This record gives sequence, C-alpha cells and structure tokens, in this order.
Amino acid sequence: MAVRRRRPGPVAAAVLLLLAVATQAAASPIKTVVVVVMENRSFDHMLGWMKRLNPEIDGVTGGEWNPTNASDPSSGRVYFGEGAEYVDPDPGHSFQEIRQQIFGSDDASGPARMDGFVQQARSLGDNMTAAVMNGFSPDSVAVYRELVGEFAVFDRWFASVPSSTQPNRLFVHSATSGGATSNNPEYVHYY
Repeated sequence: MAVRRRRPGPVAAAVLLLLAVATQAAASPIKTVVVVVMENRSFDHMLGWMKRLNPEIDGVTGGEWNPTNASDPSSGRVYFGEGAEYVDPDPGHSFQEIRQQIFGSDDASGPARMDGFVQQARSLGDNMTAAVMNGFSPDSVAVYRELVGEFAVFDRWFASVPSSTQPNRLFVHSATSGGATSNNPEYVHYY
C-alpha cells in the first residue's frame, strides 16, 4: 500500500519558514522585525501625515477627499485633515460597511474608488463624517513619530479581509481567517 504524503499545515509551514529565516539571519543586517497590529485604524489615520517628516512615505497631502454622497458628485466634499482624536463610536468595520466605504455602495462589481467613507459614516451621525476623514499629526502620536524617524515604514499595507477585527487577527497569526468575515465567537478560540 502506498503512503500518501501530507502537505505541512499552516503552523508547520510557519515554523519551517522561521527556521529558514533564522539560518539566514546571521548574514542579514535586519535583526528585528516588529509587526504592529492596531485596532481598526488605517495607515492614513495613524501615519499618513508622517509624509511631512519623510517625503518618501506614501502618506497624505490634505488634497484627498470623499463626496458626502458617492452617487452624487455634486453633493459636496469632505477633505482629509489632521484633527484626529478619540472616535466613539467607531466608524463601521463590518464586511458590508467596508464594502460600502470602498465601492461607495453595496455593489462591489465596479472599481474600488474608495469614495464611500463619508457617506457610510453619515449613518452613524453627522459628527462621524469629519472623524473618518482625519488623521493624527506627527506631534499627536509622538511614539510613532520617533519610530518613523528611526526605522523603515511599510506604507503599502492592507487588511487581509475587508472586515472586522477577528478575521484580520486570524490572518496575522495563521495566514487565513478560516472563511470568517465577522467577529463570530466561533473563531475566537483559535487564539
């Protein structure tokens, strides 16, 4: 009887990858990699204005905007600013809400225009429209400012699942969300 070989699972593959990287570490100038996982924050929200400190960062200029109504181009614009502060409630981050933010509607068949953030935030109240279009100035996030000044910044990072927290944390730890697109308690035991 022939013995079938199984492919290594995600954990075994990750361990093999780490061992391979560790054997090359002595020849590499990179000694430490730190991965920061933030709770429902975008790059532009936290680090977008760091472009002022380092023009090579693909951050924001203040010319970025969203229409107040994605299906009506003459509805007015909300420009990206640097007045970020504690936001409560959070902007929507369910799979459906993020689809609306990215596509400007529930129809995901067209191009991802990234023009529905203000429109979707209006469902949470008028004060949310400005909140979603603001990032922190470098002086408001001094720890990040210092880290950006000393280390490399990967400015092209994206959520693995356009959805809530748990599926993306599952991706960080295991390279899959197991199909999860919401904070379903069934998946929490994976941690």
